Parts: sequence; C-alpha cells; structure tokens
Amino acid sequence: MKTTIDFPDELLHRAKIVAAQRRTTLRELVVKGLETVTSDLGDEEKDNERKKTFTRLLKAMRASNTEPMVPLTREEIYDR
Repeated sequence: MKTTIDFPDELLHRAKIVAAQRRTTLRELVVKGLETVTSDLGDEEKDNERKKTFTRLLKAMRASNTEPMVPLTREEIYDR
C-alpha cells in the first residue's frame, strides 16, 4: 500500500544516510523500524517482569556487611 509521510528534513537526511550505509532502501529501513516498534506493543508485561527480576537481583547482590569507606590516617596504615 502506498502512503505519503511528511518527515522533517533533517530526519529524512539522516535516514537516507543510514540506509546507504546499510546498503538498503529507505523503504526497507522504515518498514524494519515500524516492525520493531509495533512488535514491542505486547511486551509491556515482559518488560515489567524483567524490571522486577533485575531489581531483585540488584538487592541480592548488595552486601549486608559492608561499611562506608573512610580514609585511613598514616598511623592506621602503618599499625596494620
């Protein structure tokens, strides 16, 4: 299906450069971008679950027996 889209000049220029660097057409670049964006619509639940898992992992990685580091004096260094 054909359609007309009005892109900002700077964005269109950058997109053409990217398409040329990837040795593809502007059309294919736009199609891939739209496929990527539309495939993520149902992934919100997965993203939320990943965030929860990541948060739990970060909590588990925190050491509970650590104290803040303080600079040692010269005497403390040589006493040890």
